[in-house]
Amino acid sequence: MIEGRKQTVSTGEQRPGGALELVLGVDTHLDAHVAVALDQLGRRLGAAILPTTAKGYEELLSWAEGLGPVRRAGVEGTSSYGAGLARYLSSRGIEVLEVERPKRRWRGTRGDGKSDQADAEAAARVVLAGEAAGVPKSSDGEVEIIRVLRAARRAAVKARTQAANQLKTLVVTAPDGLRGRLRELSTKALVATAVRLRPGERPDNPEEATRFALRSVARRYRALSEEIAELDAQLARLVAEASPGLVALPGVGTDHAATLLVAAGNNPERLRSEASFASLCGVSPVEASSGKVVRHRLNRGGNRDANRALHSICVVRMGWDRRTRAYVARRTTEGKSKREVMRCLKR
Repeated sequence: MIEGRKQTVSTGEQRPGGALELVLGVDTHLDAHVAVALDQLGRRLGAAILPTTAKGYEELLSWAEGLGPVRRAGVEGTSSYGAGLARYLSSRGIEVLEVERPKRRWRGTRGDGKSDQADAEAAARVVLAGEAAGVPKSSDGEVEIIRVLRAARRAAVKARTQAANQLKTLVVTAPDGLRGRLRELSTKALVATAVRLRPGERPDNPEEATRFALRSVARRYRALSEEIAELDAQLARLVAEASPGLVALPGVGTDHAATLLVAAGNNPERLRSEASFASLCGVSPVEASSGKVVRHRLNRGGNRDANRALHSICVVRMGWDRRTRAYVARRTTEGKSKREVMRCLKR
C-alpha cells in the first residue's frame, strides 16, 4: 500500500554534472503518483512517490527541479487520475504530453515484469523518443463545463431509462386487477397514473406493495425528468455561447455540438489540421492496400461518441438538406454505395 507522504526512492546512480534538461514520467493512480526523472541522454536520475494532493504536486515539482530544469512531462491518464497533476504542471509552464498506458501483452513479451516505477520510466522515455500521444485536452474553460454537465445528463438519462423499464416489469408481475388497468398504457401515461396511486402507509399484501413500488419508481422517473430538463437548459445556453456557428449548421443540435466540442477540448489548437480532427473522430480513411490493390477501409478507432454524432448529422442532412442531397446524388452516380457516401460526408 502506498502511503500518502512523500517517498524518494534511491536509484544508486550519480547525477550527471551540468544543468541538463530533465524529462519527467508519471504513472498516475487514485491516491498516489509515481514519478521517474530522466536526463536528455536517457539516464535515470531518481524516482518519487507522492500523494495526489495540491501539496503533493508541489513536492513533486520541487523534487524534480532539485535534479535539474524541467521542461516536459509525460503523464498517463491526463483525463482521469492525472488530470489534477496535468493542470498543475501546465500552470507552471511545463509542457505536459499524454502518454498511453503500456499494453499488457507487450509487458509479457518483454519479460520486464510490471511495476509503477517501470511504467513511469517508460512514460518518460516515450517523451524523449518523441512518441507521446500528443498534448492532452485542457480541463478548464467553458468546454470542460459542458463536459461535466453532459456527463451528469447522460447518467440521468440512463437512470430514467432504468426506472421506465422497472415500471413496466412491475406491471408485468402485478396482481391481475392492477395489471389490467396499467398494461396498455404508454410510459408517459403509466408514470402519470402510478404517481397518483394511494397505497397504504404500511403495505401488508402483494397488491398494496406493488402500488407502493410503482409510485416510488414513478416519482423517481419524474424527478430524473426534471433533472434532465434542467441540465438541457444549461447545456443549450453554454453550447450556444461556446460555438454559435456550430449549432447554426443544418442538422447540428445541442447534443451533437456538445459532443464535438468535448472531443476537441478547450485547446483545439493542439490538433494540427482538419485531418487530425477527422482521425480523432474516427472518420479518416485507413489505407489497406496490398500489392496492386489500392484501397482504404473504415476507421474503427477514434472517439466513437464523436463518430456517432457525425453519423447522426449526416443522416439528418441526407434527408432534407438540399446541398447534402445533391452531393449524395453526385457521388452515387460515380458508383459509390450509400455507406461509402456517408463515410465521405462524415469526413
